[in-house]
Amino acid sequence: VVFRGQNELPSPVVRDDEVTVAARRRRKKVALIVFFCFVFLLQVTPRVPDVSSILAPGGRTPRYTHTPRGVLSSLNLDDSDWTNSMYISPGSGLENSSFFTDDITNLSSALLKEDDPGETAAVSLFSDFLGSFQKHSLSAVFDLLEDYQALCQNKVISVVLRAGQNSKTAGVRWLLQQENCTWRLINSLYKDRVQLALEDDILMDIGAPNESEKVVVQQLFQRDAIIRQSQLVVDWLESIAKDQIGDFSDNIEYYAKNVCWENTLHALKMRRKSGTALTVPLVTELDPDAPFRQQRPLADLDREDDARLLKNLFTLIRAQRLCKRCGQAWRAATLEGWKLYHDPNLTSELQPVEGNPQRGIWKACCWRMAEEEQINRYEKAIYASLSGNLKPLLAVCESWEDYVWAHFRVMVDSLVEKELISSGMSHQEVETLPREYLEANWTMEKVFEELQASESKRVLEETKEHYHIIQKFIILGDLDGLLDEFSEWLNAVKPLPSHLLRFMTHVILFFRSLGLALKEEVCVNVLTSYVSLLIHDQQIELVASYVSQLPSDLATVQYASFLETITQPELRPRCLELGTDSGLDVTAITKLVVENVRERDETEFTHHSQTLDTGTTKEDQKKIDVIDWLLFDPAHRAEALKQSNAIMRKFLALQKHDGAKAVFSKVPEDSMKKIYSQWMAVSDATMPAEDENAIREHLCIRAYLEAHEAFTDWFSHSSSAPQKPAPAPEAKFTEKVANEMREKEYQAALTAWSCRLDVLTEDVKERIYNVLLFVDGGWMVDCRQDVEQDSERSHEMATLRSLCLPRLSFLLLSVLQNSSRHQEALRLADIISSDQHSLYQVFSKEELRRFLQKLRESSLSLLDRGFDPLGYELQS
Repeated sequence: VVFRGQNELPSPVVRDDEVTVAARRRRKKVALIVFFCFVFLLQVTPRVPDVSSILAPGGRTPRYTHTPRGVLSSLNLDDSDWTNSMYISPGSGLENSSFFTDDITNLSSALLKEDDPGETAAVSLFSDFLGSFQKHSLSAVFDLLEDYQALCQNKVISVVLRAGQNSKTAGVRWLLQQENCTWRLINSLYKDRVQLALEDDILMDIGAPNESEKVVVQQLFQRDAIIRQSQLVVDWLESIAKDQIGDFSDNIEYYAKNVCWENTLHALKMRRKSGTALTVPLVTELDPDAPFRQQRPLADLDREDDARLLKNLFTLIRAQRLCKRCGQAWRAATLEGWKLYHDPNLTSELQPVEGNPQRGIWKACCWRMAEEEQINRYEKAIYASLSGNLKPLLAVCESWEDYVWAHFRVMVDSLVEKELISSGMSHQEVETLPREYLEANWTMEKVFEELQASESKRVLEETKEHYHIIQKFIILGDLDGLLDEFSEWLNAVKPLPSHLLRFMTHVILFFRSLGLALKEEVCVNVLTSYVSLLIHDQQIELVASYVSQLPSDLATVQYASFLETITQPELRPRCLELGTDSGLDVTAITKLVVENVRERDETEFTHHSQTLDTGTTKEDQKKIDVIDWLLFDPAHRAEALKQSNAIMRKFLALQKHDGAKAVFSKVPEDSMKKIYSQWMAVSDATMPAEDENAIREHLCIRAYLEAHEAFTDWFSHSSSAPQKPAPAPEAKFTEKVANEMREKEYQAALTAWSCRLDVLTEDVKERIYNVLLFVDGGWMVDCRQDVEQDSERSHEMATLRSLCLPRLSFLLLSVLQNSSRHQEALRLADIISSDQHSLYQVFSKEELRRFLQKLRESSLSLLDRGFDPLGYELQS
C-alpha cells in the first residue's frame, strides 16, 4: 500500500514510558521453543481424517481420537482467539491437583533443608508407579501410560519446582520432564502400532480415484504407517514445546495497534508535515514488498518489532490473528495456502470448496522466499517449514528436539508431495521445486543418521543423552537396539540415575504387557538392578512386586537376598506377607535365606586342635536370628527343624554351646507335634524319611545339650565347695564357742553340698549315658535310610559323633573320678569297647591312648584302697 494522506495517528514517538518498559523487558530471557510452529490442535475421525489439518502447522495425526466418525474439522483462523485457544496454562485445573494438598505445603519447608531437595521430593514416584502398575490390568495398558505421564508432570509441578533451585534439583526436574515426554511418545506411537496390528486383516475404505488432493492424502495416512507415525513424532515434539512455552501471550508485546510499521508511518508523516528530509533514508511506500523493492529500511523500532514478531510467528506459525492484530493481515494471508484442495460437490450436496487450488504455486513461492537472503531468518524458517525446505529451517534450530522436528516435518511433507505426484493430483508448478526435494528418499533411520552427522556441537552432545537415545529407538521401533543400550548403561562404571532406572523397568514391563519379543537377559538385568536399588533405598513395600516379575528361580534368590537385609523383627512378617501376595514361593525363599546365612561361615567342619573362641559373635547371632524366618508360618516347622539342626551342628562342632542353645530355644516346643499333625492331615502314610530323621536329629541335639548343661551345673557346683573355717585361738570361752558354731555350720554346708553334688553327679552321668547309648542305632545316626542322601549332612553328623562322643566320654570320666567313683569309671571302658554300640570307632588313636591313661589312674586309686585294678575286693 503506497503511503497516501491518511488521517493523523497518535505519534508513536511520544512513548517514552512504553519504550522504557520495552527496554526492560528485552533484558528478560524469553524462552523460545523454535520447533513449536503450530497452534490449533485438531481432532478428526480415525477413519476419514482431515489431512489438511494434519499437514498444517499444529495438525494432529488422526488416530485414537473421540471425534464422531465422518466429522471433518475446519478452521476459522480469522475468528479464533489466539491468546485463549493456543495454550493451556500450566496453572489451569490445578485446584484439584496435588499442588494444593496439605502434605505438599508441609513438605516444602523441609525439602529446602535437604542436601538434594529435588530427589527427596520425587522419592514418592517409586511407590506411585507401583500403585499405577498394580491398578491397571493388561487391557488398560494405555491408561497406565497416561497415569505415568500424570505422575511425572504432577511431581514436576507440585513438588520439584518448589524444592529450591540447586543443581541437583534441576537435574531431577530435567529427568522427570524427559520421562514425561517419553511416556507421551510411547503412548502415541504404540497406540497406533497396536491398532495397526489389530487392523491387518481389515480392509480399509478406498475413495474414488483422483477425487481430490485431500482424499488422496487421507487414504495415504490411513494405509501408510510410516507417514502416520512420522506425523505423530511431529505432534509429540510440538506438544512438548507447548508445555514448555506456557502462556505465550505473557511473553510477547507488540506496540503496533492495527497499524503496520507505525514508527515508519509516523516518520513519513512528520517529514511530509515539516517538509524536511529524513536523516536516515527510509522506505517511502508501505506495501509489504517496499523494503525489498526500494532497498530501503524501516524505522529502527519497526525493524525490532518485525524481528520479534517473525521470531514468535515461527513459534506460532498459524497465529494469523496475531498478524492481524499487529496490522499485518497480508502476512496472515501468506500462511493460508497450505490447505489441500477438495471439492465436495462431486460426491455430495452443495458445500463450500475447501483448500487452495493453486497450492503448488503457493508452495513454490514459499520455497523461494525461504531461499531469499534479505528476509529475516525466522521468516525464512516459517516458509521453509510450509514448503519442506530443510536448510533454512535448520538455520534457526538449536536443540536435538528442534532438529528432529525439522527433519520429520520435511519428511512428512516430502512423502505427501510424492503421493500427490504419483496420483496425478499435483499441479505442474510443483516442478519448480528443486529436484533434490522431489527425489529425496527420507526414512526414519536416515533422519537420525543426519542428526549423528550434524555440525551443531549441542545437537551432537544431546544425541548422547539417555532419554534422547531412548526416544530415538522408540521412534524407530527398534526394541532390540533399545535393550542393547540398556545393557551398556547397566555395565557402565557410573551408576544410572535412580529415576532413569525406574523408567527403564516400567517401560520393559509395558512392552511385556503388549506381548512384544524382548531380549530376556537384558530385561532380567534391568529388573534385577531396579530391585537392588529398591533394597538399597529400603523401599520395603515395593520389592516383592518387582521381584515377582523375574523368573521364579531368580526371584527366589533375589527376595532371599532382600530378606537378609531385614534386621528389624517387626518388619519380617510384613515382608513375608508382601511376598505371598506377590505370588512368590515364600517357603523356598525363607529356606534359602537361612541357608545363605548359615553357609557364609568358612570355618571347616572338622577336629580343632587349637584353642577355640566359643563365645557368640555377631555372625553367630545372625545365624541364630535367621531361624525366625521359618517360624512365622506353622506350615514351615519341618523346614525350621532341619535348618536349626544344620546351624546347631556347626555350633556344636565349634563348641559354641551357648549359640546352639539359643538356636534350640528358637524352635517352639510343639514343633514335632505340629509336624506330625500336619502330615497326618494330608496323608495316612508314613511320614517322609527326611522329616523323621530331622526330628530324631533334633532329639539327639537336645540330649547332647542337656548332658552338657548337666556337666556345667556339676562343674560349677563342684568348684564351689564350702571352705573350712580356720580355728580361732582358744584364749577365751566366747571365741571357743564361736569356733564350734562355725565348725557346725561348715559341716552342715558340706553335707548339703555333698548331697547336691551326688545328685548332680547322678544327673550328669544319666544324661551323658543318654547320649552315648542313644537308642535305635546311636547318637546322630539316622533311623531311616530310605531317603536321598545328603552327603554334606552325613559328613557333618559323622564328624559330630567323632567330636562330641569322645568329648562327653572324657567329661563323664572326669566326673566319676572326681567323685571317687573309680569302679564306675572303669565300667565306662566296657561300654566304649562294646560291639553293641561300637563307640570305640569314633575315638582316634590318640584319644584312646589318653582315655586308657585316665583309666589307669582310676585303677591305681582302687589299688591304693585295697581293691583290685577293676574295683573288686581282693580275696585272700
